[in-house]
Amino acid sequence: MTSAPHLLTDPFLQLPTANSVQVVWFTEFSGKKHIVTYGENLEQSTLAKTNKLSRTREDQQSKVAHITTNQPVKRDIWRHEAKITGLTPGVSVPYRVISMEEDGASVSSNVFTLAANPQPGQQLKILLTSDHQLKPMTAANLQKVVETVGQVHGVWLAGDLVNVSDRASGWFDDIRGGAFFPALQGRANYEIIHNDVKTIYTGGQIIQHAPMFTAIGNHEVMGRLEKTNSLNGEFNDTIPRAVAQKLYSDESLIDNSFNTRTYEEIFSLPQSTTGGKKYYAVSFGDVRLVVLYATCMWRTPKLDTPHKGRYTEPAQNLEQPENWGYGQLIFEPIAEGSEQYNWLQAELNSPEFEQAKYRVVMLHHPPHTLGDNIVPAYTNPVQIIERDPQGKITAIRYEYPKTADYINRDVLPLLEAADVQLVLYGHSHLWNRFVSPSGMHFLETSNVGNSYGAAWGDKKREVPTGYKEDYVAVGDPYGLEPVIPTIAPLLGEDGQPIPYIASNDITVFSIFDTGAGVVTSYYFDTRKPDSDVVKFDEFKLKQN
Repeated sequence: MTSAPHLLTDPFLQLPTANSVQVVWFTEFSGKKHIVTYGENLEQSTLAKTNKLSRTREDQQSKVAHITTNQPVKRDIWRHEAKITGLTPGVSVPYRVISMEEDGASVSSNVFTLAANPQPGQQLKILLTSDHQLKPMTAANLQKVVETVGQVHGVWLAGDLVNVSDRASGWFDDIRGGAFFPALQGRANYEIIHNDVKTIYTGGQIIQHAPMFTAIGNHEVMGRLEKTNSLNGEFNDTIPRAVAQKLYSDESLIDNSFNTRTYEEIFSLPQSTTGGKKYYAVSFGDVRLVVLYATCMWRTPKLDTPHKGRYTEPAQNLEQPENWGYGQLIFEPIAEGSEQYNWLQAELNSPEFEQAKYRVVMLHHPPHTLGDNIVPAYTNPVQIIERDPQGKITAIRYEYPKTADYINRDVLPLLEAADVQLVLYGHSHLWNRFVSPSGMHFLETSNVGNSYGAAWGDKKREVPTGYKEDYVAVGDPYGLEPVIPTIAPLLGEDGQPIPYIASNDITVFSIFDTGAGVVTSYYFDTRKPDSDVVKFDEFKLKQN
């Protein structure tokens, strides 16, 4: 007996224009027809285009009830996309999607609402978020967004959407209940237990009604294809393009270095001439949002480790260059003179950018933070190979000159000169914010699902000593002092306000109100499921 057809996701909105928007959804069957019906009485319809995802797989670490495997196996998933045109700006329209199988059986979604790109002057509430990664508090976080502020008009997500980009269940149906799409569509089923009290969080019905713009984080990047027997291993097996060229001169550089193929197949995003979907700019109401591809391979900071590290290669790999990790390698150049830098420079001088009331830049890697992941500097690793008198390699280490940090040395001066009001990012799984002397705001609001702590007070980053470079163990390495939350800061052990939230029990989200020009941050304590959400910080952006 075959099971009834079902939608793998609810529909979600992408790529709005002045009079159109894309509706996207996924199924595990190709079907013979997929349509969107819309209008006051759902009397209009548009046929969807269908494509099959090329890299979605499951492996022994997947949490999927109906799949058991000892090595990565392909999982067939189809993506459907329909462009709804003829929309009137500012007017929401009901819609639903219908997918039909070859035998005529069909399944439809509930009815949601869509709209064209908001016009300048329309007051918007935009969710600012990052680093969901199927982490324990993510579903609770998104549920509280809807309960607190109602339906938002857009979502800006600063990278690290899932843990392993090619693992299908992380996007769609991880049995723990907190996969990416269910959490953002109010269809999660994630259980949190405190003091033997179980609470089920369903996430929030958000992206069925609001378009989402995303940045690439390190977890959206996959490594060398099929060189290991697990997707985790493949994710960790990235090497620089130049190294791949030498090792695999007659093969695909993308498949033998790193790629963002699944991420790019899943999302419809604005595109730049040089970066495609990887970095882009878009006007959304009164805002010009500039999204950069600024992320690097995460490596362990530990020195005595059998794994590829930020600062060292493990002893067992010293004579095997094909197994080197090459440090915390950067995936897309952004230094002065690079394609992305030149594109950014042109964008910051464009009429769309200069005329925007609010100018926001989103990237994954932090320019300023108390988190661990800002050290070492965001620059290409300098490899140092040590040999004994016989020429045998005895150690390989990597240095990262702080003066060559591409974000702080090259990018931030551009943003300051262009009067950017807000820089949004993630990566360190905490909430903290900073303000430059010129008044540019920096917000990291990534304590969504969990945290790895803040380098503040007695807590220090794990950094090497005795290296040529000086690696900062506490505070922001680039000299800004974190801002104490303005309304209800948490208190440290000494009873004094602390300038961050880094907790595995308290989850944080931020809302940008474009009408007031105000960014407000809220926290919710999952240890107290009946407690209220707390507004703890607020700041206002200067208008252009």
